Amino acid sequence: MPDAQCVRIGISQWRATRDRAANLDIACDLVRQCAADGADLVLLPENGLHLGTNVEMREAALRTGSAELQQLADVARETKTPVLLGGFKHLGADGVIRNSAVLYDGEGALVAQYDKIHLFDARINGQSFEASSVEQGGTRPLIVKIAGVKIGVTICYDVRFPELYRQLALAGAEIILVPAAFTQTTGEAHWEALLRARAIENECFIVSSTTVRGDDGTDAFETYGHGLVVEPWGKVIVDLGIASPTCQVVELDLGLVASARDKLPVLHHVRPDAYGTPAVVTLAPYRMEEATL
Repeated sequence: MPDAQCVRIGISQWRATRDRAANLDIACDLVRQCAADGADLVLLPENGLHLGTNVEMREAALRTGSAELQQLADVARETKTPVLLGGFKHLGADGVIRNSAVLYDGEGALVAQYDKIHLFDARINGQSFEASSVEQGGTRPLIVKIAGVKIGVTICYDVRFPELYRQLALAGAEIILVPAAFTQTTGEAHWEALLRARAIENECFIVSSTTVRGDDGTDAFETYGHGLVVEPWGKVIVDLGIASPTCQVVELDLGLVASARDKLPVLHHVRPDAYGTPAVVTLAPYRMEEATL
């Protein structure tokens, strides 16, 4: 890797539908575009290959050796560019479905898998999102090494759990990926704030690829788009808005990570010994002050 310590990541965004073949064609086309622009890694969004109801996504779960995933592996080999599919319903050899992100290297080999730890069980605007009815949560964080750089892998709802991101940063991650299919409502309210917070807290780059809603009312649920890249001081340096399909290769200068961590060495000031101590709860006595006449 050059002395400048830069890594080029291709982020992507599109409207994912129930048409898996069409989604896959978009994904492969965007990988080729990013590879042509010199990406060291291409990040594809969560549920980018299929976005439907819980029942539909459970029924469409893929095994690792499926033809669809092999097509992604083939395009990684064709372009000689690592590709990370940021989340799909994965039917494991044990018969359990998990939401898995998988990494194919530049030779098309499957080299890493992250199973989403936090499951999106929520009720938004009257619509129930019961991910635990579809999949089982993972238990292990993941860091991959691309172009000599440690990169943490998370998925969507994970972004609401800062403990995971702090663990990845303490383990050396300078970039953390957040592929997502964030809902329209929560995206409008929280998406940018959450990504900026994770970047600021851990003084690292936060990089996301996302799905975006359509305008014909047929989406299983509406997703927010706005694939973002946030630098370690909390500034948004890329926002894909609601474009679809689209991609952009972003050069990340890791000197910004070193600079932020030098200015504010928060990772050296972490106190797990104190956090493990139960909080003391006290009730301050209420005292009526005498009125001054």
